[in-house]
Amino acid sequence: MIRANDPKLTSWVEVPEGSDFPIQNLPFGIYKIEGQQPRVCTAIGEHIADLYVLAEHGFFKDLDIDQEVFEQDYLNDFMALGKAKTSAVRNRLSEILDNDLEEWDASELASFFLKPQKDVEMLLPVKVGDYTDFYSSREHATNVGTMFRDPENALLPNWLHLPVGYHGRASSIVVSGTPIQRPVGQQKPNDADAPVFGPSRLLDFELEMGFVIGQPTQLGQSISTAEAEDYIFGMVVFNDWSARDIQKWEYVPLGPFLAKSFASTISPWIVTMDALDPFRTDGPEQDPEVLPYLKYEGQKNYDIHLEVGIQGENMKAPHIVCRSNFKYMYWNMSQQLAHHTVNGCNVNVGDICASGTISGPTPDSYGSMLEISWRGSKPVAMPDGSERKFIQDGDTVTMRAHCEKDGVRIGFGDTSGKILPARNTNS
Repeated sequence: MIRANDPKLTSWVEVPEGSDFPIQNLPFGIYKIEGQQPRVCTAIGEHIADLYVLAEHGFFKDLDIDQEVFEQDYLNDFMALGKAKTSAVRNRLSEILDNDLEEWDASELASFFLKPQKDVEMLLPVKVGDYTDFYSSREHATNVGTMFRDPENALLPNWLHLPVGYHGRASSIVVSGTPIQRPVGQQKPNDADAPVFGPSRLLDFELEMGFVIGQPTQLGQSISTAEAEDYIFGMVVFNDWSARDIQKWEYVPLGPFLAKSFASTISPWIVTMDALDPFRTDGPEQDPEVLPYLKYEGQKNYDIHLEVGIQGENMKAPHIVCRSNFKYMYWNMSQQLAHHTVNGCNVNVGDICASGTISGPTPDSYGSMLEISWRGSKPVAMPDGSERKFIQDGDTVTMRAHCEKDGVRIGFGDTSGKILPARNTNS
């Protein structure tokens, strides 16, 4: 067991019961306050710990890390140090914050490096160079195939043989809390002879998780399933907003474009694979047998509980419309990365690969409004008396994710975005 994951550890920093950020988590992010450069931080309870200040006071001196790596706009340079050093930093943070370890007692310096989370602004944690979106939930793919094609042949012939994916838009990935403007584009209503232009009427969320690349490869190099975890720094919650009506008209023959590229929202915290290690689990049985380069050994799925809430402007709290789990994924992250690079495609530090919509086996675990409302035929009743088929202007969609075992909860914090009306256009 990694010492920092020990469920018996407690911190001298107060951690409220049910917090996403106990001492066993220690995710990484980037924060800023007025008058100061952005800095690398971790979360502990309701506070952030400033790693630059800790470095100034010599807490990482023996790890041979330049303290300037902790005063950056993004985590890219920190991740590029390699897992040996980033894991050492997490382990040192655990020692610094441990209630019982006296060797690294930092409690007297608390006022220097701890700040309430409510008093800081969390930024986009990584500079995303490239973004790939997979389509790896069998339940989701089956639901969509049933709706739009032959229910008896819901999955396309290739789906059980490879992790289907497409290259997405990196520039429009935003951090939680960023408002999202309703997209506009072409749509072709069923009763129309020609397409029309205007705001999307079928705006949707997609419940996904993303993994962040922490080490680069060279062009021509491939990554095996056995090596994949060496290249994955950690995970984020990922809301891949989707305009279903725009998508329906544009996606044949080359797939999603404007329907997806307007925005994707990620959590500000990257939870490390080290912190998630205790929550490994078996994945679904894969039949037919996969090709050799996609075979793997060990537990490569993770038991991560997921939920989505929608809060209209007249509601006091989000209404939960979905509870799912990352363990349902048919294709795991190691297989996705092996497939992504098998042709020699290189990856870079900060690249993000998203899972695709995560749907479970029951309607309350479907990961999109397209499925939850079944193309709008089953509206969802809301506490204020309204109903939702898709997302309305003024709605805030919040996703949450956490693991729980042996009394330890490892969470990702809120991932939210409020939908603003479409821009005025006469195009």
